Amino acid sequence: MNEQPRAQPQSAGMPTRGPMGGPGGMRGQHGMGSFERARDFKGTWIALIRYCRRYMPAIVAALAIAAISAMFQVAGPNAIKGMTNEIMVGLPEMVNGVPVISAIDLDAVFSIGITLAALYLTGSVLSFVENFVMATMTARISAKMRSDINSKVSRLPLRYFDKTSYGDVISRITNDVDAIGATMNQNLDTLVRAVTLFLGAIVMMLYNSWLLATIALGSVSVGFVLMRLFMKTSQKHFRAQSRGLGSMNGYIEEIFTGHMVVKAYNGGTAATRTFDQMNAALFESGWKSQFISGLMMPVMMLMGNFAYVSVCVVGAGLVMRGRLSFGVIVAFMMYIRQFTQPLSQIAQAMQQLQRTAAASERVFEFLDEEELQDESEKSKRLERIEGNVVFREVVFSYDVGKPVINRFSAQVKAGQKIAIVGPTGAGKTTIVNLLMRFYEVDSGEITIDGVPISEITRENVRENFCMVLQGSWLFEGTVKENIIYCKQGVSDEEVIAACKAVGIHSFVRTLPKGYETVLNDKVNLSAGQKQLVTIARAMIQDSPLLILDEATSSVDTRTERHVQEAMDNLMSGRTSFVIAHRLSTIKNADIILVIDNGDIVESGSHDELLLKGGYYFELYNSQFGLVAEPVHHTAAG
Repeated sequence: MNEQPRAQPQSAGMPTRGPMGGPGGMRGQHGMGSFERARDFKGTWIALIRYCRRYMPAIVAALAIAAISAMFQVAGPNAIKGMTNEIMVGLPEMVNGVPVISAIDLDAVFSIGITLAALYLTGSVLSFVENFVMATMTARISAKMRSDINSKVSRLPLRYFDKTSYGDVISRITNDVDAIGATMNQNLDTLVRAVTLFLGAIVMMLYNSWLLATIALGSVSVGFVLMRLFMKTSQKHFRAQSRGLGSMNGYIEEIFTGHMVVKAYNGGTAATRTFDQMNAALFESGWKSQFISGLMMPVMMLMGNFAYVSVCVVGAGLVMRGRLSFGVIVAFMMYIRQFTQPLSQIAQAMQQLQRTAAASERVFEFLDEEELQDESEKSKRLERIEGNVVFREVVFSYDVGKPVINRFSAQVKAGQKIAIVGPTGAGKTTIVNLLMRFYEVDSGEITIDGVPISEITRENVRENFCMVLQGSWLFEGTVKENIIYCKQGVSDEEVIAACKAVGIHSFVRTLPKGYETVLNDKVNLSAGQKQLVTIARAMIQDSPLLILDEATSSVDTRTERHVQEAMDNLMSGRTSFVIAHRLSTIKNADIILVIDNGDIVESGSHDELLLKGGYYFELYNSQFGLVAEPVHHTAAG
């Protein structure tokens, strides 16, 4: 079926903003066009840095503060070395077999202690400032990214949602953005601080003893080679994990939306089987990514501990030979810890950076999708239109080479009620989608009052239509808010009048707070009542053109008659397009267009089409079984 009913509710309720682009659409407006779906770790992070360039000065400043804070930590052990040496002077020393105790310079020890306290206190204050700045910037980046994704949705053509599940888009705006924000907030500064500690420890170790420093560096060099290998191997699994999570979210959204159908057809077992398969695939990619990347930390810790032992053994020998002071060994022990601890932190941070790269790739892939054509230069507008609509040789296809609408032509005069009927998949809803510019025609043109709709903005086209879809769409808000929706300056009296016209006023009054009742899971509305609310919304919109896509399909026969009367009043003086399977609802249409395979096979009034005894006659007879042969034969008999 090519009528794409799944995309319609999204279109109807979607606010449309001025899209960006050139002929044939464009890439995202955030400079992601050059991203070109980078698959490598480095390319993804370059794209993320470019995206955050507005916040980079503050981020760089915060990371610089983190580095300075780490430097204060690096300076600490060197001061402790001096304190140790001062204390060692006062320890008993054997002279001719007699212990001799020298006086300890307490003033020097106290001075060094004050210096240590100042170093660590200053480092803590700087760390607090850095955390505040990073938390603020990453929160703003996450908010901007969500806002950009949300805005991007309104600039995407509906073709994108024909091939992408809503759950996958939701996963990008939640899981992927959260992963990016968490890493930037918690891991970037950790990485900078760890690298600073690592490099600072190396410098100080070289300053105190080049031999011990060489031993330490040689021990961990193997760890760096292995960490590089682990990163390269695990990145593809992180990417598969992010995509698998998006696919699972899409499937869950699908199943929950159709939960009643799944239950009715006993599809729970099949749904569970599919979910288990997706869950198993997600488990495999998640396990591999976490296990392989998780190997980095224990490997680096092992190398660090090996370096620690090596320095202890060699350093002890140097002290015994009098080539090093005991204070240098104490300082070296602390530097080794400052040297090995950052290694594990770097390994952990790199693990998160890989996850962020996979999430960023999905976000930028979405932002880089082709957008609707830019219409900012269009100056034509439809003002106070009469409602003359013309379809001229319209051709359209969802898939290239497979036309759904084939050279469709029709002329509708202002104020006429046009009914469009035909079998499922004939192209009825597609015609309306083209009229509303949810999709663009492949060739031909559609005009309103002689103006091609391709020459005016989509917003201007749609503001001249009120629309009631087959599927009722309500959001969590009051009854009044659902009826008014985006319309400005609507009084309570107008809302009540619209509800009375569709016969829902009495029901609304029975709700706990009447029109101020919030529609949520606690308020149980039938499918017919929800549809009546959307019909009242169309009445409030009060646009010159009206589209009804199976608007009464969810109401009972008695309510249908009442609603039909209200719709007749609503359609009075308006050009109306009615898609209907219930032919009883379109008997009074001025023109009935019978569509099959994207072509008009018959047209005329209800009585005229019955007299022809053609396709419409057969369709009508199959629904009601009221006539066995064309009407004119019956009359003659």
